[in-house]
Amino acid sequence: MTATMTLLLVDDEPMIREMLEEDLAAAGFDTLAAANGREAMAILDACWNDIVGLVTDIRLGQGPNGWDVARHARALSSTMPIVYMTGDSAWELDVQGVAYSLLVNKPLAAAQIVSAITSLLQRRDSAEHDHKPRPSQFA
Repeated sequence: MTATMTLLLVDDEPMIREMLEEDLAAAGFDTLAAANGREAMAILDACWNDIVGLVTDIRLGQGPNGWDVARHARALSSTMPIVYMTGDSAWELDVQGVAYSLLVNKPLAAAQIVSAITSLLQRRDSAEHDHKPRPSQFA
């Protein structure tokens, strides 16, 4: 039996969130979904040990943004893969982003998110298997 791989998906747009949930499920992932940064951080606090990766929009309305959510996730897990989604904040990645992350620009195809998170998970697993963490490969 294959272990379930659960992702935290954070997006304040219900239609985007639902589309991505469906496509991630089709790719074999379970998702926990959050509509804003506060909700995402609460889910991370409660379930971080069960979450293998984070997919987050950057602009989440009032409260913590996607950069904040990613830093919170990173504080809980030093190697959790993170995929950022944005239509206007890519330029901030070098300053705001964390290691083990990729950014996908909007508009996007859900296949890009699946590919990005799968790639990061494979790299992380390969690095753990080699017993040589190489975070610079994921920045």
